[in-house]
Amino acid sequence: MLNELFSNIDWAEIGLATLDTLTMLGGSLLFTLLLGLPLGILLFLTSKRQLLEQPYLYGTLSFIVNILRSVPFVILLIIMIPFTVLLTGTSLGVAGAIPPLVVGATPFFARLVETALREVDRGIIEATQAMGASTSQIVFKALLPEAMPGMMAAVTVTAITLVSYAAMSGVIGGGGLGDLAIRFGYQRFQTDVMVVTVVLLLVLVQVLQMIGDRLVIHFSRK
Repeated sequence: MLNELFSNIDWAEIGLATLDTLTMLGGSLLFTLLLGLPLGILLFLTSKRQLLEQPYLYGTLSFIVNILRSVPFVILLIIMIPFTVLLTGTSLGVAGAIPPLVVGATPFFARLVETALREVDRGIIEATQAMGASTSQIVFKALLPEAMPGMMAAVTVTAITLVSYAAMSGVIGGGGLGDLAIRFGYQRFQTDVMVVTVVLLLVLVQVLQMIGDRLVIHFSRK
């Protein structure tokens, strides 16, 4: 019965595609955090009534972030093909998908970081300033620890967004479950392949959400 329902399924290929998706998610999330966190902190610090208020710098950064966020990811994938080839030597597979994933997710994560930092009670900043703390001390010893629950929520939302982006990268041969769903599920009308890949993506999203929720609760208790 199962063999008839899943007659087109190559489980070894499904396993490899799942591994590729996890690799894309892990690699792109790492670089997104490394680039997006300092960008989000800088956006917060240079905004109005903050420690390093710089209206022109904030306006420029905010404009760039908004532009990148407004470009549909499918279009971003196509636009970035020459840059991706220059950077990785290919626009296909896992390596070809990670650069556009990072460019697409970094401004999104930076905005979430900025929002999380804005939710920190201003009294905490003023208290640390009164004690003579430097800007770096205020950021790393007051702002970030207090904003940690919001930051964990931001990481969770970004990771889930990257799963959907990684699936979309299959449009240009990005590899992973999305590529499998498009090549076999859509182009060859193999419904069983489409169903299995969608279910696996749903499971991955649920797992990420559960882990993220637990981290938010953990840091909220602290």
